[in-house]
Amino acid sequence: MVESGSQAAAQRTRELERDLSRVEGKGRWVRRSAILLGVVLIVAAVVAWRIKHRPPPPSKYVLQKTTTGDVIETVQSTGTVQPLTQVQVGAQVSGRVVKVYVDFNSEVKQGDLIAEIDPTLLGAQVAQTDAQLRAAQASLARSDAQLRTSKVALDRTRNLFAERLASQADVDSAQGDYDAQVAAVAAAKATISQINAELSYSRTNLAYTKIFAPIDGVVISRNVDPGQTVAASFQAPTLFVIAQDLSKMRVMAEIDEADVGKLQEGMKAEATVDAFPGIEFEGKVVQVRYSPNTSQGVVTYSAVIDVDNPEKKLRPGMTALVTVRTHEAKGVVRLPNAALRYKPSAPKGQDGKPIPQPPLPALDHGKARIYQLSDTTPGAEKIAEKIVEIGITDGINTEVRGGSLAAGQDVVVDEVEDANAADSQHRRNMF
Repeated sequence: MVESGSQAAAQRTRELERDLSRVEGKGRWVRRSAILLGVVLIVAAVVAWRIKHRPPPPSKYVLQKTTTGDVIETVQSTGTVQPLTQVQVGAQVSGRVVKVYVDFNSEVKQGDLIAEIDPTLLGAQVAQTDAQLRAAQASLARSDAQLRTSKVALDRTRNLFAERLASQADVDSAQGDYDAQVAAVAAAKATISQINAELSYSRTNLAYTKIFAPIDGVVISRNVDPGQTVAASFQAPTLFVIAQDLSKMRVMAEIDEADVGKLQEGMKAEATVDAFPGIEFEGKVVQVRYSPNTSQGVVTYSAVIDVDNPEKKLRPGMTALVTVRTHEAKGVVRLPNAALRYKPSAPKGQDGKPIPQPPLPALDHGKARIYQLSDTTPGAEKIAEKIVEIGITDGINTEVRGGSLAAGQDVVVDEVEDANAADSQHRRNMF
């Protein structure tokens, strides 16, 4: 009996354990289900939030807004900086340079002695000519005395002839002597005039041995040293170059033939040089020359631009970038130039190839064709053509005239080649 009771108790214990295990298994399943359901709800909430708050699909068209500001049309060119007045000082006589009184960057005044050539030979030539002049003057005095003597003899012979004490032959002989002495006096005077001219020439050459500054200025070039011999027989050698006023400089700019029609005398200009980046030197156009310059088939015209140089930073020979303001428009509506260059892509057929489109009609001068959105539905935008009146351009923006376009409006400047691919990529990035 005892064994039967023990077996029954063991049986009940096993049944109780099975019941407890079944209850615990159901609890774990309930907990797992609740956790899984919570995860699903959280993911669904996140997806719904992202779908609700996701940005619209990217537009096929790239837009920019019109703005209000200044448009300045310019013409740019390069040129060489030169002084306004530049004088080459040479030697008019040959000889050995004995003294040089100036150097590079020396400031000189008009009439200052800047160099001297050995005057020995030319001084001796002056002395020789002067001696010849004195000899000629003595010869003239002798001829004058002989002329007076022959005049007295002629008068006496004529008186004797009148008294029949001399023959006609005597009168003719005395007259001949007198005429010869008149000619001798004239020849002596001519000789003196010739020697005077030679003496003046010699003295002038002697004076040329001293070289003076012809203008006030600065010596920017010195090509001679003491002891050097200069030869001025065929061409006067350049010994110095003097610039008159370095506070005023000149840029000789080469303007392309396509831009020369935009330039006029008096237009404002700015010049920049590599030596002083960021500094603009103000100037103006003083001359646009008619003579063409042709180099490798390119035709340019020289424009003379005077530039202020108060601090004397600009130096002769520098290469300057010149910007000339040809036209200005202040406080106008500006249109991005990219909008003027934009052309809509042709629609594609079923085979994926663009459908040929008829050419757009030509526009009058001063008119331009742009495009704006006519339907702003995200992902399904449409554009419409608009004709506007335009003015000058600065290369980035163009002036809008006639009120045909207001500031702050969107204009199409470009388009995405494959909007569907871009939208698909956009959706993949979302999820």
